[in-house]
Amino acid sequence: MGRGRKAFLTRPLIISALVVAVAGVGFGLYWFQPWKLWQDQTVQEAPPEAAVTSAATTAPAGTPSPPAAPRAVAGGELISHEHATSGSVKLVKLADGSHVVRLENLDTSNGPDLRVWLTDAPVKEGKAGWHVFDDGKYVSLGKLKGNKGNQNYVLPEDVDPARYTSVTIWCDRFDVSFGAAELARA
Repeated sequence: MGRGRKAFLTRPLIISALVVAVAGVGFGLYWFQPWKLWQDQTVQEAPPEAAVTSAATTAPAGTPSPPAAPRAVAGGELISHEHATSGSVKLVKLADGSHVVRLENLDTSNGPDLRVWLTDAPVKEGKAGWHVFDDGKYVSLGKLKGNKGNQNYVLPEDVDPARYTSVTIWCDRFDVSFGAAELARA
């Protein structure tokens, strides 16, 4: 009777341990999404263009000329933080006064919950720069469209770009910067 009772008690413990292990592996896969390290998403968006109305293009001679072309008002090169990251960032002012953050030749790792943030934090080299961007003011411009390529992110109308000095590719799930660029004013 002793061996049977011992086997009876051991079986539920083994099954419970297996259920917990499977649930733990499932949660770990969901949380870390390791397959994204081998999946690239390339996005190729055209540079932002000036908003030209049909009235401006068909206006008679002697009337005001169409709006000026978009111009870069700030920019910088991305440096690596948690993951190898390269490319450049431009803050572009459009003719209508709105602004767009443009990522050019972006190359970084894919990851879970990546965002593009405009921040007031200084860009620091190495591990010292991994966690600084959520310490001050920041504006999320949305999810990173792809981990490679050229992309545009429109600034909300109520955001004053002069108050921000850097852009980061931010992993919101792990609160860490994949890479960042200091915005030097043009």
